[in-house]
Amino acid sequence: MIDRQIDVSWKEILCDEFEKPYFSNLEDFLLGEKQNYTILPKTKDIFNAFNITPFNKLKVVIIGQDPYHGENQAHGLAFSVNDGIAHPPSLRNIFKELKEDIGCEIPANGNLNSWAKQGVFLINTVLTVRAHEAHSHKNKGWERFIEYVIKMISENKSNVVFILWGKPAQQKAKLIDEHKHLILNAPHPSPLSSYRGFFGSKPFTKTNSYLLEHDLKGIDWTLPL
Repeated sequence: MIDRQIDVSWKEILCDEFEKPYFSNLEDFLLGEKQNYTILPKTKDIFNAFNITPFNKLKVVIIGQDPYHGENQAHGLAFSVNDGIAHPPSLRNIFKELKEDIGCEIPANGNLNSWAKQGVFLINTVLTVRAHEAHSHKNKGWERFIEYVIKMISENKSNVVFILWGKPAQQKAKLIDEHKHLILNAPHPSPLSSYRGFFGSKPFTKTNSYLLEHDLKGIDWTLPL
């Protein structure tokens, strides 16, 4: 069920994790799910974030929860949607903050591939979901896998910006060495919490300021109109 074709820079880090019993159990669970339900994103897209953002190019981590569960929305990048798909509410709020923070116009397309190609690792804590059933693959093994990924980034890289939106993402802060990296916390961009401090948090300019301070190229956050 899980296509393990993954960028070689990640494969070196994750190969042992793929062989652990919990991951085999996760694969068995997903195989059973696929026989009875539509699973999102498509199998080929589950590890999209890892393939578009190689480990050696990673500069920023944005952590979401689980994939969008509407048809044709999810494509393996947290908060991003496939070309031509309407912006979900959380993404609309991200773009509102983007406009307020850096002054760019709100893009028509919600595909965040261009961010990922520049080193923004857009990862959910759970990488699959049943169509139209949010959190349906919670506590099946993905969380353990992603915690290992975050820990490996923290241990093996320096000066990464971790953007943690909402409590589930912020709970991962314990895995991050704050002496080596920058952690930016804010409420989740969903309509339920965005007005509690997400708006005005300026994550995009804060990220670029930190990267430039450490002699790293900033991210071009603007997206095609």
